[in-house]
Amino acid sequence: MEKRKLAFIGAGNMSRSLIAGLIQSGYPASAIMASNPSRGKLDQLANDFGIHTSQDNDQAAAWAEVIVLAVKPQMMAGMLSDISNVDSTLSGKLLISIAAGMSVARLTELSGQTRIIRTMPNTPSLVGLGMTGLYAGATVAQTDRDYAELLMQAVGKTLWVAAEDGINQVTAAAGSAPAYFFLFMQAMAEQAVRFGLNETDARLLVQQTALGAANMVAANPDVSLSELRAQVTSKGGTTAQAIEHFQAQGLEQLVADAMTAALLRARELETQL
Repeated sequence: MEKRKLAFIGAGNMSRSLIAGLIQSGYPASAIMASNPSRGKLDQLANDFGIHTSQDNDQAAAWAEVIVLAVKPQMMAGMLSDISNVDSTLSGKLLISIAAGMSVARLTELSGQTRIIRTMPNTPSLVGLGMTGLYAGATVAQTDRDYAELLMQAVGKTLWVAAEDGINQVTAAAGSAPAYFFLFMQAMAEQAVRFGLNETDARLLVQQTALGAANMVAANPDVSLSELRAQVTSKGGTTAQAIEHFQAQGLEQLVADAMTAALLRARELETQL
């Protein structure tokens, strides 16, 4: 991976996870800077990883060759307006956005730049198991695409989408999806407690089963999800009884409707930011 001078504008959890992953993979701390209005998070990053820090976004952007836009979406317009008013701060630099709902066209409008890659990471990136969607316009060079892909692979796996609306699809299938699994796990754990297990034991049973199931999927890429389910669903057994109940209650359609709602909301947000 090219060791370009990399600045994170915003020092939240996602920036921290990316910085940690990059340092662990051998990216030099001397080539990374983070900026943030307050010193608290910056001091932690400097102490933990030895990177450069600044409370001045203009300084960080001017120093960098690549800028990760990591502020909250509602703060993006003001931040980019301030930086883009400084001569040559953004000019010609690669911008990588990790902000939800900000289209490339909107980022171009705000920054005056076209060398932009939009990404959609999810929260398991915080533990190195993220799934990130990436999109870049046709004018973005392959070297920039390669750099952005390796950057996001520092915290998990990546998937390029051919059209920008694919980012909204990634949001519905991966960006928002950890919460779907958490909700399902919560419901399972709460029912286990009702059965008589204590909360600690119930959580252990559910989280280890979820972890094991996910690893079985990853370890068997040539086996369909429906086949993996069938392999643990003996006819007339307990699993079959539970699966039949899920299907009778319309679980598949419920999931489809929920993911569609997330997709439509992602599209709506693009028109509001």
